[in-house]
Amino acid sequence: MLALIVSHPLFGLLVTLVGYQLAMELNQRTRTLLTQPVLVATLIVVSLLLLFDVDFETYYASADIIWLFLGPATVALAVPLYTHLKRIQDYFWPLLVALLVGGFATVLLTLGFAWLLGAGPELLASLAPKSVTSPIAILLAEDLGGSPALAAVFVMITGVAGAVMAPWLLEKAGIHLPAARGFTLGLNAHAAGTALALEEGEETGAFAALAMSLTGAVTAILLPLIYGLTYPG
Repeated sequence: MLALIVSHPLFGLLVTLVGYQLAMELNQRTRTLLTQPVLVATLIVVSLLLLFDVDFETYYASADIIWLFLGPATVALAVPLYTHLKRIQDYFWPLLVALLVGGFATVLLTLGFAWLLGAGPELLASLAPKSVTSPIAILLAEDLGGSPALAAVFVMITGVAGAVMAPWLLEKAGIHLPAARGFTLGLNAHAAGTALALEEGEETGAFAALAMSLTGAVTAILLPLIYGLTYPG
């Protein structure tokens, strides 16, 4: 019976949906940093795969319908962007400065610390695009000579860590403006941060979606140049 369930073509989809629903319930009941839905859902899914002895390829093949909806879900982020277009225009220059400074600082600090700690060329190339969404990060890592698999892991860690820590840090810093909170979440935690921002409100989500989109585009263009200038090897 168990073998039939595991081999079902929708097993991965079921595990993912159940894991995320349980994570959402736990987060709503506790409202703590450590119960961030993406983090908890990931732990649940990994635990179930290990329990049922399911390899990643099998899980991926049975959950591929989720990736089918990623495109439409990303395009749908244009709706809050359009709704709050006037607010975005009002903050254009501060947002542009924040994007460039934050983007450059993230890449330079990441590469600098990793190099000082002895990271090799492949690891550096895999770390460099960690602050953008997975599809862009994987392609960039491959172009720079890194590992696409490692890049995907670093992107996930960055998104989850950002979604967990950013709200607490923003509260401690006294930042309550939806535009600032949303842009910070999207810039530092990409998709996970944008999902969290949408929970706070439509305006917060709009600025998070803007930050995630612009960060991906700017990084794809400038990262190869920055990486070439930064990495001494």
